[in-house]
Amino acid sequence: MSSADHWVQVPTLRGRHVSLEPLQPSHVPGLQQAVQGSGLDQLWFTQVPAPPDVAAYVDAALQAQAEGRVLPFVICDAAGDIVGSTRYYGLDASVPTLSIGYTWHAPRVQRTGLNTEAKLLLLQHAFETLGCLSVVFETSWFNHASRTAIARLGAKQDGVLRNHRRHPDGTPRDTVIFSIIDAEWTGVKRHLQFRLDSHS
Repeated sequence: MSSADHWVQVPTLRGRHVSLEPLQPSHVPGLQQAVQGSGLDQLWFTQVPAPPDVAAYVDAALQAQAEGRVLPFVICDAAGDIVGSTRYYGLDASVPTLSIGYTWHAPRVQRTGLNTEAKLLLLQHAFETLGCLSVVFETSWFNHASRTAIARLGAKQDGVLRNHRRHPDGTPRDTVIFSIIDAEWTGVKRHLQFRLDSHS
């Protein structure tokens, strides 16, 4: 596979606790089950779909992939059960840089080795295969859990973009921007591996 192909084809990333696979329409039932009863879709400041909206959510992600704007994944646990979704977006191979986001996990796997390993695999692919100079994370000002989780990865907060976007309910969103740059990757990788080992 050429380096250009890496920017348009979703890789399969596998670890001990998690596998990240290219999102497909066949994943809709599993995603519906993962979000059912989780309460994640009730959080007004996130973009987690309610079960009836999952098919449209997947269709939109695949359309954006066809347009070269995102690389979407389904997240599976060690048993192969679907537990969430994430994606690369803001792809710019000319820098190169990208963002990681639109991430959600079923509550049973939050704050576990699965989540840590998923981020390790995504960041490793971004820095070591795609050669990124930076990887960006964005979240709503009101999503305190997400802000804490991003900082825990080792990302640094770059700033806050006021009225940057809109929340799903239409209210203006202040976006908190974090990033990890290539010079920091060795340290961040060691930190994430240490955290992953502590879960084992």
